[in-house]
Amino acid sequence: TYDAVADLQRRVGQALFTQVIDRGLTGMVLDVGCGTGFITRELMALSEIEKVIALDIAVPMLQATRQKVNSQKLLLVCADAEYLPLSEQAVHHIVSNLALQWCEDLSSVFSDFKRVLKPNGQLLFSTFGSQTLQELKAAWAKVDDYSHVNSFYTAAQITQALQQAGFNQIQVNEKIYLSQYESAMALRRELKAIGAHNVTSARRKTMTGKKKMQTMIAEYELLRSNGLIPATFEIITVMARV
Repeated sequence: TYDAVADLQRRVGQALFTQVIDRGLTGMVLDVGCGTGFITRELMALSEIEKVIALDIAVPMLQATRQKVNSQKLLLVCADAEYLPLSEQAVHHIVSNLALQWCEDLSSVFSDFKRVLKPNGQLLFSTFGSQTLQELKAAWAKVDDYSHVNSFYTAAQITQALQQAGFNQIQVNEKIYLSQYESAMALRRELKAIGAHNVTSARRKTMTGKKKMQTMIAEYELLRSNGLIPATFEIITVMARV
């Protein structure tokens, strides 16, 4: 069901792929958090690329990728983006579309990326920024002080983590995507369908009560305009070299 609700992922992925073409990727490319293979399929169409390693933590995602792309140029790897099962200097480029926001320690992730990249290798990725879902966060803030919504890194934090890992020629761009939904619950259903439920480590031990949920929805309803409620997604796109 992922593809049916992943319109934002496709739009951001297409914008990222445009930059991939501009950067002239060649050789071995690692697609981290490939999902159902949207970026993977686009990469496979580039004749300059010799092989694509599609990596995802979920086997069903890899199976969906295989259905989209069936080629000897494609290698499927089921693994965690935070623990790459690859040798040093194994790939020329790493590409990732809206996956790294689920990683808890970006500094560690980037250090591992640097380890598997060849000299002068490129890293290109998109991720959610700190303004993402700010309306939902504000509505929940009227209810209690618990973190009901994931917190995402700022552009400055991402840049610092890249520098600490040894990357250079870092280019960071930020763009706001504004989506609209019929209701707060429709937004929540979409977030759940794409796996973007709250994954913070400080989970509440008990279920959120019905009254608190109704209060949150009432707060969110104050933003309704022309029959729909807004949801902000800040997209940070990054290019860097080792």
